[in-house]
Amino acid sequence: MAHPLLAGAPGETHLFLGNEAIVRGAIEAGIQFVSCYPGTPSSEVPDTFFRLSPEGSYTFEYSVNEKVALEVAGGATLAGALSLVTMKHVGVNVAADPLLTLTYVGSPGGFVLLSADDPGCHSSQNEQDNRIYARIAGLPCLEPATAQEAKDMTRAALEMSRTLGAPVLLRTTTRVNHLRGPVRLGEATVLPKPAGFQKNPSRFVPIPAFARPMHLRLLETLEKARALAETSPFNTVSGSGTVGVIASGISRAYLADALLEADLTGTVKVLDLGFSYPLPEKLLEGFMSGLSTLLVLEELEPVLENELRALAQRLGLSLTILGKTPGLLPRFGEYDVAMVAAALRQALGLPAPAPLACSCGADPVVALPTPLPNRPPNLCAGCPHRATYVAVRKIFGDTAVYSSDIGCYTLGILPPLKAADFLLCMGSSVSAGCGAAKAAGQTVVGFIGDSTFFHSGITGLVNAVFNRHNILLVILDNRTTAMTGHQPNPGVDKTNLGDNPVRVEIEPLVRGLGITNIRKVNPLNQKATLAAIEELKDLPGVRVLIAEEPCPLFARRAYGQKRTQVAYVAADCASAAADGTCGDCLNTLACPAFYLDNGKMAIDPILCAGCMLCLQVCKNIKARKGDA
Repeated sequence: MAHPLLAGAPGETHLFLGNEAIVRGAIEAGIQFVSCYPGTPSSEVPDTFFRLSPEGSYTFEYSVNEKVALEVAGGATLAGALSLVTMKHVGVNVAADPLLTLTYVGSPGGFVLLSADDPGCHSSQNEQDNRIYARIAGLPCLEPATAQEAKDMTRAALEMSRTLGAPVLLRTTTRVNHLRGPVRLGEATVLPKPAGFQKNPSRFVPIPAFARPMHLRLLETLEKARALAETSPFNTVSGSGTVGVIASGISRAYLADALLEADLTGTVKVLDLGFSYPLPEKLLEGFMSGLSTLLVLEELEPVLENELRALAQRLGLSLTILGKTPGLLPRFGEYDVAMVAAALRQALGLPAPAPLACSCGADPVVALPTPLPNRPPNLCAGCPHRATYVAVRKIFGDTAVYSSDIGCYTLGILPPLKAADFLLCMGSSVSAGCGAAKAAGQTVVGFIGDSTFFHSGITGLVNAVFNRHNILLVILDNRTTAMTGHQPNPGVDKTNLGDNPVRVEIEPLVRGLGITNIRKVNPLNQKATLAAIEELKDLPGVRVLIAEEPCPLFARRAYGQKRTQVAYVAADCASAAADGTCGDCLNTLACPAFYLDNGKMAIDPILCAGCMLCLQVCKNIKARKGDA
């Protein structure tokens, strides 16, 4: 039976993840080409397209990085295809070079960039606000707040882009991507086959003589988009009064809940700004006229707030504008209903609400009686990265500086592994590691995953060879893009949909760069891994250790790999980390299958992956038959 994302009939209502709703919106618009580099919180969008691709009427690809993904989709739209490219917020930094030119060139077939921002750094190294890219690049920007809007705005963005011939930004945040909500389906469009690229150098080749008029056309297009924003169904006014609230993104959902809980719905004038750029200035002028106070709700930077202050000054409007600048609301992290409610009450001059009381008559509820236990992140049981880190630290200990990268293996920062000393961005372990080694003459070991290596590590390694840097690079090849959900990369031989017949081997690629000091090992074989590291340790120049072993979670699904044995602690083991008599297994590996049972080491047979790394560390750990 076909998936409802593909085959759902108009008028049906389904419960969709926000990211799934985006997929449906693209299908309803008649999407023809999709490319991406996976990154949380956007990953389910391309993963869903990938899963549905055998039945879908679109072309889909996982590109090697965001810049390539945007360029591929950019080429597709120039050839007339309705195109979507998806990535997380920091990926737009990688794609910014072609993006800021594509807005000049335009998108004849239609082109939408999904930027999934991450307030709160749930799975990211920063909280950047990509609405600013809309301003820099000249991108109309839509911001959904519900699953229904995620579907509707995706469709609207693609259709608007096709009409304007200009790229559009769909800006989501983690809470929108990962919420679930009812979505009423619309009619799916079937577009004609792309007409192909139509030669017109003055429009499509941005040499300086052509780029100057391209910029003027972009500014004209933004004014057309502003006119659309003035009457957009995604910009709605409700309520009345002299206190107003303008909200964008998920803040609109928090505001709706705060008004409902405080029984203030209708007593405050509200502008839900879903089509947030270019600003609908006439709509805003009418909204702000007559207000005494305006509260602006937006996560992260005061983008709207500053623009509204400037607009009010230009229009000669006299009102108090509250938001981040007076310090009422933060420029970091996520909002929530309580935070929005507090800001709303302050704008209205109302006292803070009384503490909630339990209906049973007990004391007011202010907090849990005891804090919930934390669940710190950790490498999975059986993860080959742990084995690599253990071996590297046995050889180098704290004498080396460890340059890390973006992936599961960044968790090597945690003790006892302690194998991540600094990190900048995707691919930086090579380049930044080389710089650190060159500047101070220190021993540097860099760690990079296979997907990240293909993403942006290769160029750093080329640079290292060319500039004769001195670094040991460890490529952690677990045969998948594990952190974001096991998406394929050029180096995999299996995907979730079957074999990959065109695998790009890492070793010959590295050798082709002119590097001769290369060793390839299975890190779960500690003896061989230690020997290889010893051989590379004191050699000069660029050396590469390839640690190849599939991610056990992916291997079970893709390779049918079964656990044939599990580890256990011998009955006569005297280990008791609590009293300091031993604990080497805990202090060296920290495998999540380990635990203390009345002060003695034990291994949970359910969590044990059967990798047998621990048997190579401690003679008191044994193996028995597993459940294959």
